[in-house]
Amino acid sequence: MPKLDITSQERSALRAAAHPLRPVVLIGDRGLTESVLKEIDLNLKAHQLIKVRVAGDDREARNTMLETICDTLSCASVHHLGKTLIIYRPDPTARTQILAKPTEAPTRAVRKPSEPYTPKKLAATGKMKTRSGEKARRALSRSEHSPEPASAGNRPARPARPAAGTRIPRRTGSALSLRSGLRRRG
Repeated sequence: MPKLDITSQERSALRAAAHPLRPVVLIGDRGLTESVLKEIDLNLKAHQLIKVRVAGDDREARNTMLETICDTLSCASVHHLGKTLIIYRPDPTARTQILAKPTEAPTRAVRKPSEPYTPKKLAATGKMKTRSGEKARRALSRSEHSPEPASAGNRPARPARPAAGTRIPRRTGSALSLRSGLRRRG
C-alpha cells in the first residue's frame, strides 16, 4: 500500500494535537512483528492519530521501523522524536476529524479597540459598557463624594478630620497604638 503524504501545515496541526497523547503501542526487543503491526492498525482505526514507543537504542532501526509501518499500513509519519513515533491515518468513516477547522466559539468576546473592556459577568447578561456611560458614572460618583466645589488646582476637597478629642481605640502593645501626636507618656 502507498505511503500517505501530508502537507507541512497538516503535520504541524497533527503534532500539536498529538502533544497530550501517550504511547498506545510499545515495540519491544523483538522488533516489528506481525502482531505489533495488527495492534498499530487497530489503534489507527480507533484513534486516527497515535504515538508508538520503540524500545531499541538504534536510531537507524527506528527509522526503518517507521518507514515499514507507514508503507505497510498506508499511514503518514507525523514526527519522530527520540524513541517516540507519531503516526496518522485518516478514517473516512469516523465522525470526528482531527484536522477539521475549529469553529469560532459563540461565547468568544470580540471587541473593537475603541470599545471599553466589559467584564464577563456583565457581558453574559448581554450588557455592554459604553464610554458615555462610564463618563456619566464617574461624574456622578465625583459629585456624590464631594458635595462642595473642588478647591483650586482641580483637586477634590479633603474629607474633614475627626475632632481632636475623639480617639480610635487601639490594642495596647501593637504598632497601631502609637499614633503621631497621641503618644503615651509613661
